[in-house]
Amino acid sequence: MRKLLLFTGLLLVLIISACSNESSSKGTDGEGGSSSGGGGSTEVRIMSHFFGPTPPSSDNPVEQEIEKGTNTELDIEWVSANNYADRFNVMLASGDFPDLMLVPDPADPVFRQASEQGAFWDVGPYIDDYPNLKEGIAEEAWKYTSHEGKNYAIPLPRPTEGDSFFIVRKDWLDNVGLEAPETTEELYEVMKAFTNEDPDGNGKDDTVGLVSYINDINMGGLGVFEGAFNGVNNEWGLVDDKLVHRAFLPETRDALEYLANAYSEGIIASDFASLQVSQVKEMFIAGKAGITVEKSGGMQEYYDQMVQMDPEFEFESLLPLTSINGYNPKGTGFAGANAIPKSVPEEKMKEILSMIDKWMEDDIFALHRQGIEGVHHEVEDGEVVIDSEKVIADGIGEYNQIVYVADPYASTVKPTFPEEIQKMYADIQDEREKTSVGDIATGLNTEIGITYLPELRKNAQDLKTKIILGSEPISSWDAFVEELENDPDMQTLTEQMNEAYQSR
Repeated sequence: MRKLLLFTGLLLVLIISACSNESSSKGTDGEGGSSSGGGGSTEVRIMSHFFGPTPPSSDNPVEQEIEKGTNTELDIEWVSANNYADRFNVMLASGDFPDLMLVPDPADPVFRQASEQGAFWDVGPYIDDYPNLKEGIAEEAWKYTSHEGKNYAIPLPRPTEGDSFFIVRKDWLDNVGLEAPETTEELYEVMKAFTNEDPDGNGKDDTVGLVSYINDINMGGLGVFEGAFNGVNNEWGLVDDKLVHRAFLPETRDALEYLANAYSEGIIASDFASLQVSQVKEMFIAGKAGITVEKSGGMQEYYDQMVQMDPEFEFESLLPLTSINGYNPKGTGFAGANAIPKSVPEEKMKEILSMIDKWMEDDIFALHRQGIEGVHHEVEDGEVVIDSEKVIADGIGEYNQIVYVADPYASTVKPTFPEEIQKMYADIQDEREKTSVGDIATGLNTEIGITYLPELRKNAQDLKTKIILGSEPISSWDAFVEELENDPDMQTLTEQMNEAYQSR
C-alpha cells in the first residue's frame, strides 16, 4: 500500500508538471523555449545511462559528428547505470523532463500510469514516417513495450534470437563418445559422462557435467532446464489460450526432480547455489565443467583464455546447442526504451523521431562501432584497425545506450570470430529460430503484482533451491502449489494478467 501511495504521489507531481511545461512550450521561438539552435539545428536534451568508468565528454568528436549527421545540438546528461533507476525516479517526481529520456523498464507502473494520463507521447501513429524506426526495431519489441495498444516508448532494439542457452564442450563429447544432446534425457547422460568418464583425459576426478548459477528470485542460468521441460520462457505459459503461472505446470515439478537427481549424483556443480556469474565463467574456462549457459556471442573471451591454458584448444569445441526437447529461449527484442514527454511540442517530437531515424543510418551508427578515422581507427589494406584504448577512453560505445541498431546475429556471432566459426554459429542460430520461444508475458503488468510477485518469486525460488539441494522433498513443492491454488491473491493476479494479455 505504501508503494502504491508513493506511485500516486509521484504521478500527481508528474502530470501537473508535464501539463505546465507543455503550456509554456507551445509558443514561438523565444516564447516558452526554442526547439532550434543556430543554423536551424534542433536542440535535444537527453538523459541516458553509461556503463564504463566515465561517460563521453560533450566535446567528444564522435558526438560532434552525430550532431552534424542528425542536424541537432545535443545536451546529454549521462547517469551511471548503477544508480540510474534512482535518478529516473527523482526526475519523475521533479517534473524536470529532458526531451528524450531512457526508461529502463517500459512496464514500470509509474511510467505506465503517467503515460495513460498524457505525460508522454504515443509515437505509434508517427512511426510509419520513419523507416529505420519501423524496420530496424523488431515487431516483438514494439509489441512488448506497448500499453493498451499505444507506444509510449521507442524500444532500444536487441536481437531476438541467440539468447543464453547451453554451451557444450564438443571435444569432451568426442572423448566420451557421445553426440550433442537434443533431449533432457540425453543431456543428463552427457552431464554424467562429463563427471565420471575423465572427459579431459588428465587421469583425475576433477570435472563436473554442468556449472551455472541461480538468483534470489529466479532460477538464473538453471532456468533453461525449466523451459526445456515446460516449454515456457519465464513465468507464464499458455494453456487453452489462458495465461497460467509456471508453478502450476506439472513439467515444472519434473524439472525440479531432474535437477535434484542431478545434484544428488554430483553431475552439476555442488556450489551452484552460491556461485556468482563471474565464478561460473571462471570454472568453465578453467576446464572444470563441460556445459554452461551463455550467449554464444560471448565465446571470444572464453576462447582467448582457454587457448592460453591449452594452445591446442580449438574454437569449434565451444558448441552452442540448438534446442533441448524442442525448446530454446527467444529474447524480447529490446533492452529499455526512450520516451518523449508531452512537454515537448508535436513538431519538436517529430524532429526527435527524425533524429533517431537518421542516427540509425549506417554511416552515423558506425561512429559508435569504430569511431573516427585517424582518431579511433586506421584503415590498413582495406581493413579497419581499431585503437581499442582510444575507443574506451572516449567512451564512444556509450552512445549505443541512446540509439542502437541491432544486428540480428549480434548475440550469436562477433566479427572477431574466425570466419568458419561465424558461419557455424550463424547456422546454429538459424536452426534455433525454428524452435525459439518468447516470453509472452513481457511488458504485462498488474496492480496486485507490484506487491505480490516479489514475495512469491522469493518464496518459490527459496523452495526450489532447497529441493534441488535435497534439504526439502519434492512433496514440499506439491504442498506449495496447492497453497498457491487456494491463495486469493494468486487468483486475482492470474485474472489481472489474463485481462492485460487479452487487452494487448
